Amino acid sequence: MLRVSKFAGARAQIVALAAGFSLMAATLAGAAEQRDDNVLVFGILPILSTEKLVARFGPLVDFLSAKLGQPIRLETAPDYVEFVRRTNEKRYDLLFTAPHFYYLAQRKADYRVIVRVAAPIMQAVIVAPNSGGIKELSDLRGRRIATPDPNSLGTVLIRDTLQKAGLDPDKDVTLVSTPSHNASLASAQKGIVDAAGLMATPLQFAEPEVQKSMRVLATSQGTPHMPISVGTSISAEQARIIEEALLGLSQSEEGRALLKHLSWPGFAKATPEEYDAIGWAVQQLKM
Repeated sequence: MLRVSKFAGARAQIVALAAGFSLMAATLAGAAEQRDDNVLVFGILPILSTEKLVARFGPLVDFLSAKLGQPIRLETAPDYVEFVRRTNEKRYDLLFTAPHFYYLAQRKADYRVIVRVAAPIMQAVIVAPNSGGIKELSDLRGRRIATPDPNSLGTVLIRDTLQKAGLDPDKDVTLVSTPSHNASLASAQKGIVDAAGLMATPLQFAEPEVQKSMRVLATSQGTPHMPISVGTSISAEQARIIEEALLGLSQSEEGRALLKHLSWPGFAKATPEEYDAIGWAVQQLKM
């Protein structure tokens, strides 16, 4: 059984604690452990390598464990398909997942969103190297485009953007799946493929020289940001504690340190209705 240690408030302590969490990584992406009813499970979509995911989100799990007075185990899955399967089986008591996966989780497993990342809408971008001859989307016909996981929100938004530009993503271009958004960007920058599709945030956090070397060909439509939701095993009182703790992070030094570690401005209250309009994205999933 994996447990998180007491939340360390200061930024330096967070970094040290996060490094320690990497020791857990080998077990988190494999088969789900046998449930312990005394331990809550926080399921986090595998948007990063397991080690990086644990390092980034471990302190958040630790913080919530302290607030609830109950141990919480961070858990992910080997890939998106398995994560969604476990979500549908109500494996996770708390859930941090992509907006279109939350749409499914709400309808198939009764998860209820309580907060979302307090950031502007999520969008994907399609980029190509400045040094090449690709200057607009129509130039991509017959070309190779690196994308993240086929079921990721980024790829869904990229496919939608191509379709709206008159390009069939299954016939007019070749989508090349890569392990991550950063891998997609690197593939295009290094000339392995002709272009890349990825979420806008990883591009914004890329090295300045990488950003300057790439041309943004298109920006997708937006979706609500990533939500944190609770399953039916979480009581109304527990949900209230979690919601208040996350909404109040910016009001304390330790909370601000945690937000800085997460690279997020904070959390905002959210409702299930905010995600109703993203049902179209579910139709593009390859599961």
